[in-house]
Amino acid sequence: MARMLAPAAEALGIRFSVLAETADAPATQVINEVTVGDYKDFATLKAFAETVDVVTFDHEHVPPEHLRALVEAGHAVRPGPQALIFAQDKILMRAKMDELGLPNPAWAVVTSLADAEAFAERVGFPFILKTPRGGYDGKGVRVVETLDEVAEWLTEMPQLLAEEKVDFTRELAVMVGRSAMGQTAVWPVVETWQQNGVCKEAIAPAPGLPEDRAREITEAILTVAGALDVTGVMAMEMFETADGFLINEFAMRPHNTGHWTQDGAVTSQFEQHLRAVLDLPLGSPAAREDVSVMVNVLGADHEDLYQPYLHVMAHDPAIKVHLYGKSVRPGRKVGHVNAYGTDRDAVLARARHAADFIAGVDVDPHPGKPVPSDLGAGAAITDAAADTVTTDAAAGSVTTDAAAGTLPAISPDEKDLP
Repeated sequence: MARMLAPAAEALGIRFSVLAETADAPATQVINEVTVGDYKDFATLKAFAETVDVVTFDHEHVPPEHLRALVEAGHAVRPGPQALIFAQDKILMRAKMDELGLPNPAWAVVTSLADAEAFAERVGFPFILKTPRGGYDGKGVRVVETLDEVAEWLTEMPQLLAEEKVDFTRELAVMVGRSAMGQTAVWPVVETWQQNGVCKEAIAPAPGLPEDRAREITEAILTVAGALDVTGVMAMEMFETADGFLINEFAMRPHNTGHWTQDGAVTSQFEQHLRAVLDLPLGSPAAREDVSVMVNVLGADHEDLYQPYLHVMAHDPAIKVHLYGKSVRPGRKVGHVNAYGTDRDAVLARARHAADFIAGVDVDPHPGKPVPSDLGAGAAITDAAADTVTTDAAAGSVTTDAAAGTLPAISPDEKDLP
């Protein structure tokens, strides 16, 4: 994620520094000001914070006690540790959603077989078990069918989060940007599709989403962002059900489900994150086209991404390819492609073909999904000049002004950002 923040920082005229775990991390390939060190070591983290004006993150794994110590030492940490903890700890997140009256699946803290048995009596088997901290992309999550399976995991983890196995129709996600002074901007709700627990696709806006449901989702993420005092961008992933939606997880940083905004929105999630943490006026989240699609390039057995990359660029000049500079291994996110246009099926087919061709997998690994058909090289490059802001949540985007007056201008030259 830090790698994709760099172009936005350059465009805004912001000096951008990164604390990277290794000298060959993806961000180090495109950013000049790099410190190599362990973010879990407080001395390293504090020394890095001394070199910048604002500290932000591209993952949730920085120890919360380190972040609190940085704040106490006078450093600007955005999002702050009091907000980030709800993206780090799923048990705290579930309790907070109940407190806010937002739609949660049934859940319980499990520290013993008795806890698991009581929960099973409420919701039945199978149900979901999660590690409270650290899991992502399907890691740290199990579907359990018996108490014996629970007992096995309890020998490794003293505390687990149990959730009902939701009967959902599809998965949705929405992103908000919120500045330090409270200005907010919400992108369109998207439909997502997971492959082996990893996000594979995002379609913006979510096809067929009722207007009232889009408005409820927008109101929900604005409630969360305000109640937690989030600064930066935040993603909220959800299950859509027959009766509405249930909140799944949060991420307080640029997120995979928002990658479509790089090419499909007036303001990308990466630029908006920088604007928000620097307390600059936020940009428009309006979509540039009727449909935008992001498809991840997931590693397979094909290590050479360059040759198929050339084919995709020549085959469909309107496709936008973003590669991360990572080594290839099966299932790993090594890049993504964005496509946009007016015909959803055509845009989706183009994006799928490009992503899967680069990965070197079968052209149609999506059971039950439309098969790519007309992939002619003459794809139109659409005019993305329609950058007006809409205030209708169902139509795509919402912006709110924290104060009724004007927003103070902040010179980017006065800000440094890791």
